[in-house]
Amino acid sequence: MTKLQAPGAAPVVARSVKPNAGIEAYYRKQLEALVAEMQASIAYWLTAQWRDKPPEVWAMDASPAAELRKVMRQLTNRWMKRFDSGADKLSKLFADKTLKASDVAMKQTLKDIGLTVQFKMTPLMQDAYSAIIGEQVGLIRSIAANHLAQVETVVMQGVQTGRDLSYMHDQLRARFGVTKRRAALIARDQANKATSTITRVRQLDLGITTARWRHSSAGKEPRPEHVAANGKTYDIRKGMYLEGVWTWPGVEINCRCTSEPIIPGFDDDDD
Repeated sequence: MTKLQAPGAAPVVARSVKPNAGIEAYYRKQLEALVAEMQASIAYWLTAQWRDKPPEVWAMDASPAAELRKVMRQLTNRWMKRFDSGADKLSKLFADKTLKASDVAMKQTLKDIGLTVQFKMTPLMQDAYSAIIGEQVGLIRSIAANHLAQVETVVMQGVQTGRDLSYMHDQLRARFGVTKRRAALIARDQANKATSTITRVRQLDLGITTARWRHSSAGKEPRPEHVAANGKTYDIRKGMYLEGVWTWPGVEINCRCTSEPIIPGFDDDDD
């Protein structure tokens, strides 16, 4: 591929490509809808079980734990299948939307400095795109797996200690809140990471190998080394060494940093 160069003898710094807020909101909404659907199903099942067998009946049962565990396993299998199906579709949709938005934003940043580019699905980009989808599938499945494991623990402990239905619903609401917050974190974090990955690969495909780190100043507890990296240049191919690892803006969890690509210049008067 021909190396991208900007008119003029001096290198030109282009604007950062930032995550699309609309895509993050859409992704979060879809994840929360899946979680809410699962939560409603669990609450319905739990209410039915406790009405059929209130705590005092469970206490007299010879093997309440075995019976409940069997039902919980059935519920878990059902919802893991539901999340598996939803994860494949949602992950691809998220990757497609992020790829399109990132390409549009990057084209505009380059256009602003006088450069016009057309992007294709290169082998490097295809690998990154597939990796983004794979990571989303794993994360979405983990939301269901973690939530269902927590619910099973609550249910089993509730039976063993003779808790009533009101207490169980309170515990379920608490777990739902935790899972919902995790879904929101995943949406925000993955929007940052996917945008960073796509942008980096596009830059490399264009022959851009140097960028300037930009700290977002958006987090409540900024990473000191990320703050110190603000304005420093780094090799896009290997990233910057921060907190003991080689990394890139937006890749670490809760990192909202971005990068400004540095486009090599050329002199119009040169032959």
